[in-house]
Amino acid sequence: MTFPEIRKLKSPLAIAIAAAGLGASGLASAQGQDSLEARLAELEQRIVAAERRAEAAEQRAELAERQAEDRLSEDEIEERLARVEEKADSDEGFSFGAYARSGLLIGDDHKSIPGGPGVTPAGPLGGNVGRLGNEPDTYAEAKLNYRQRFDNGAVADYRMMFADGVRTSNDWTAEESNLNVRNVYVEFSELPTFTGAFEDASIWAGKRFDRDNFDIHWMDTDFVFLAGTGAGIYDVQLADNWKANFSLYGRSYSDFPTEESEITDDTDNLTLTANNYFGNWQWMVSGLSAADNDERDILNGSTAADDGFHTMVAYHGDSFFGLSEGNFKAAVMHGQGLGAEVKVIGGNGQLTEDATATRVGLYGTTYLAPKWRIAPAILAEVSEDRLAEGDEYAWATFNTRLANEITDNFEMQYEATYQWMDLDQGPAGNAAEGGYTKLTIAPTFKPEVGGFWKRPEVRLFASWSDWDEELNGFSDDDAFGSEGFAGSEWAFGVQSEIWF
Repeated sequence: MTFPEIRKLKSPLAIAIAAAGLGASGLASAQGQDSLEARLAELEQRIVAAERRAEAAEQRAELAERQAEDRLSEDEIEERLARVEEKADSDEGFSFGAYARSGLLIGDDHKSIPGGPGVTPAGPLGGNVGRLGNEPDTYAEAKLNYRQRFDNGAVADYRMMFADGVRTSNDWTAEESNLNVRNVYVEFSELPTFTGAFEDASIWAGKRFDRDNFDIHWMDTDFVFLAGTGAGIYDVQLADNWKANFSLYGRSYSDFPTEESEITDDTDNLTLTANNYFGNWQWMVSGLSAADNDERDILNGSTAADDGFHTMVAYHGDSFFGLSEGNFKAAVMHGQGLGAEVKVIGGNGQLTEDATATRVGLYGTTYLAPKWRIAPAILAEVSEDRLAEGDEYAWATFNTRLANEITDNFEMQYEATYQWMDLDQGPAGNAAEGGYTKLTIAPTFKPEVGGFWKRPEVRLFASWSDWDEELNGFSDDDAFGSEGFAGSEWAFGVQSEIWF
């Protein structure tokens, strides 16, 4: 505001101050007319003094402005002001983000028990179940980011993320640690020489998992997970309602046995992806290639795939299926050959050349009442000739998370999950069909309740799980049927979870 504008406010200011004085003196009218007149006189003197100070300040500002004009042109002054404003509004500099969870999972015999979203025989196939009261691990991510803005307006983001996960409750876990660097890449955006369809595009290179992966949090599983080391270009505006990302990711298949005995080999899978967005719709297409992977020795003399195809159609809704406020996501994925690992694209080199898989995923969140919120989810998949000729796998998980916000810092969370499995390893393997059920109740404390996405949380929980006995003998590699873990299991514990 300039000083001439301040001058225009002097009279209203005086009136307002005088009115305030009148109101105050009215409350003390018993003191008499003499007191009122004295107060008004004092107030007038203060207003005159304030006006004199304002005039003096205005004169100093005008003088400083004339001096600046003698040294700098108007354009230079405007440029300096623009730089100051840009710095004030910019998120340039260092930033830190994190995700972490940690807790105990103890059985009714006071000993730790198997757990995790992938605990069932369908888990190795991507068949996750509800995670509440079902996680025995400590997992942490630390995200280190630095943003730099250049004089020409270009922006460079340097990103690194460390992650570690262990399943022991010991305080010193160096021997069990799986410390990993998950992100190391640089991304350039707002490049002034990019025009037309590339005006808002950004380019990147390095090791990362893709920006547009998305998941079902309550089951700790991605709809689709694209990751590795490579490069890409994001946000290419191909039409008014069509934006696309293009990327090339590499993943290594190391030390796998070949068809010639006692010989191992390695190769690299390359995944070329086009991720297209049309409003709320997403269409993703990927082609995969891993030279010489077909020399891998896999089950029953089947031939491993050395290429593949993957696609996904998804819808990102901004309401709860059009029924109420909230959100939902739905997706259908299909893959062949190396693309038959439909979640972690390119993550499995043991798939056969005839492998096919189709998966559907769905979840939503909404409030049923002012203090009650719900998040149902469905995830299902069918696959054939996956790991050996003639195998067939089918599974479906139904999960619901419910929460009752009781106070500003406390809520009750509940989760029910059911998974049906029909698993057939083929002519030379095992087969089993059955269901798994888990029910959890979790008193939860947090700094502020409200919505499924607010963290941190500290939870106490009790979970009961059971499954059909036929599933106990399906595989020697899973926990089902192991000593002390044969069904009708109780688990108790405490867990913290945080992200920012």
